[in-house]
Amino acid sequence: MDNKLPDSGADDILLVPAADIYDDNGVLRGSFLAHIGAAIADRDTLALERDVASLHQSEIGHLLEALLPDQRRALVELMGAAFDFTALTEVDDAIRMDIVDHLPNEQIAQAVQDLDSDDAVYILEDLDAEDRDEILAQLPFTERIRLRRALDYPEETAGRRMQTEFVAVPPFWTVGQTIDYMREDQNLPESFSQIFVIDPTFRLLGAIDLDRILRTKRVVKIEDIMHETRHAVPATMDQEEAAQIFEQYDLLSAAVVDENERLVGVLTIDDVVDVIQEEAEEDLMRLGGVGDEELSDSVLVASRSRIPWLLVNLVMAFVAASVIGLFDATIQQIVALAILMPIVAGMGGNAGSQTMTVTVRALATKDIDIYNAGRIIRREMGVGLLNGMIFATLIGLVAGSWFADPELGGIIAVSMAINLFVAALAGILVPLTLDRFGADPAVASAVFVTTITDVVGFFTFLGLATWWFGFL
Repeated sequence: MDNKLPDSGADDILLVPAADIYDDNGVLRGSFLAHIGAAIADRDTLALERDVASLHQSEIGHLLEALLPDQRRALVELMGAAFDFTALTEVDDAIRMDIVDHLPNEQIAQAVQDLDSDDAVYILEDLDAEDRDEILAQLPFTERIRLRRALDYPEETAGRRMQTEFVAVPPFWTVGQTIDYMREDQNLPESFSQIFVIDPTFRLLGAIDLDRILRTKRVVKIEDIMHETRHAVPATMDQEEAAQIFEQYDLLSAAVVDENERLVGVLTIDDVVDVIQEEAEEDLMRLGGVGDEELSDSVLVASRSRIPWLLVNLVMAFVAASVIGLFDATIQQIVALAILMPIVAGMGGNAGSQTMTVTVRALATKDIDIYNAGRIIRREMGVGLLNGMIFATLIGLVAGSWFADPELGGIIAVSMAINLFVAALAGILVPLTLDRFGADPAVASAVFVTTITDVVGFFTFLGLATWWFGFL
């Protein structure tokens, strides 16, 4: 595929300064993309190294997402060692894998040596086991052991997210020894905010903030000024739970320990911010029944991710339709029922979705538990009852006037009140029940809540009409 841009003066476009590559809406400027596209087409490695290498990793990530697949691969290939592989942690999984799959393992091995361990793990974890082992075999022994240890932890745990580079000192050192160590050792992390205190077996004893070090005299021993680390994170802890600890205690970093309380890494706020964003996106996508779909996925992949829950929805739709079929004689006699019944079901579905969204988010953030669940259920029942009465009055007046039939208005009003009350209950009880039995409420709640509100809405409205008007 030829991605060379047509002659439109792109070669003459001056480079947009890095600080000004975005327009007022935060989108990469077309002139900048045209300039980079022309440089790729002309295989102008000097221009690419000059204009791309100076960008921040997140800006390079945005650039990769804006380019065509062939252009992305060519950009990484042309830049060679000048390409910052940290940028691959800023793009969708599909884009990252597409780029990495087209690179020789030798180049990947050379690149990951320059990355922080958490970024290296992020790139390596999705590779085939054979390729990953081949890449790790080319790394220095110490680096290889660190990465293997992180990769051995389950996905989406603190162990996978941690940095294995950290600063640790024994308790009997003085502040002066510690400062000299930080000045002279060339293998320390580029940035850190805490120094950890360990015993000879690497068991975590405490920590010291850097500002405390700078404010203390050189002769003071570390053990005299260290504080106990009350928020050490187990390496096997789910990353979402670790993020909640950061949020609760306003942490900038936290020690990561193994099952023997030995220090194995450090979790930093920049990684936690990524976790929070990923988990929020994941919950939102699952509520919509689209799983882990990404914008960069192909048509086939996107279709495959959506089909399962569409099939479930189809089955549930037939369940709701079968309820309507029970009252076909009534509908034939009173055509107005066919016009009004979608209103009852639709309002119930929307009300149920509102409650369900609040509940699923509360479960994700641990804001709802066994102690306050009863109070929240009663609150939602009150909301459902109040909203049901309000909208029952409105729909009753409108329907009665529209069809000049007060009895019909009364029937739909009662149906609306019942369905909105049931919707509120379903919206909170369905996620709580699924969570109680270990199912993911974000994935399965929507289809069950919608089915319940449809069935109850149709049954109450058509059932009341059949009973009232005497059609059996």
